[in-house]
Amino acid sequence: MKLLYAIITLFVLATAGLSQTPQQQSASPQRKLIQFQMAILKRGPKWTPNPGKDFPAVQKQHVDYVQSLLASNKAVIAGAIKDESDLVGVYIFRTTSADEARSWIDADPGVIGGLVTAELHPWWSEDVMKKTETPTKLMTAYLAFLVRGEKWTPETTPQSEEIQKGHMANISRLAEMKKLVVAGPFGDDGTLRGIFVFRVDSMEEARTLTMTDPAVKAGRLALDLHPWLVPVGILP
Repeated sequence: MKLLYAIITLFVLATAGLSQTPQQQSASPQRKLIQFQMAILKRGPKWTPNPGKDFPAVQKQHVDYVQSLLASNKAVIAGAIKDESDLVGVYIFRTTSADEARSWIDADPGVIGGLVTAELHPWWSEDVMKKTETPTKLMTAYLAFLVRGEKWTPETTPQSEEIQKGHMANISRLAEMKKLVVAGPFGDDGTLRGIFVFRVDSMEEARTLTMTDPAVKAGRLALDLHPWLVPVGILP
């Protein structure tokens, strides 16, 4: 119920276009929201689909560096995106400071070597990630970015309120099914509104679940879904 409550309260901000800020929401002692910094890694100027073969030394240094971020708890989760998109990976850092998170990213050998570039976003969630004892043992989760849809508007109308009610009810349903395990909004009011992380057996199942969202059906939100390879034991 703890995660379920956090998901519901967080996405009131992320998807409804309401005026309340994440900071204002976190003022409620029951919600206990924490600000993180999320780094979205994309293909850099020297990107190759097989860095282990083409740049073996850089790739090993990159992997070792990621492991050090997890071991030091600077990163609460880090994982590669495993598809043909421009996205390469996602890190979530335990800091509220964009400057601090940027310093950690800039020290990544993959960034230094030009294999990847990174964009940073403030991201809010309850502190549900766990420290893994097996950082090299990996599993596939499914990460969905919630973005503004073609019919996105920031105004609150009776129609948008009705869509929002259905959206929140659907989030509650997916969380109770233990399919949706992590969720939270971005704090910079841009095109990216939030994320869903699904713990399911396939991309097809994750996509089917995303398409049950009334806000997606109505075109207020769209979902950009990716397989995400993350260490076993971190996700709730």
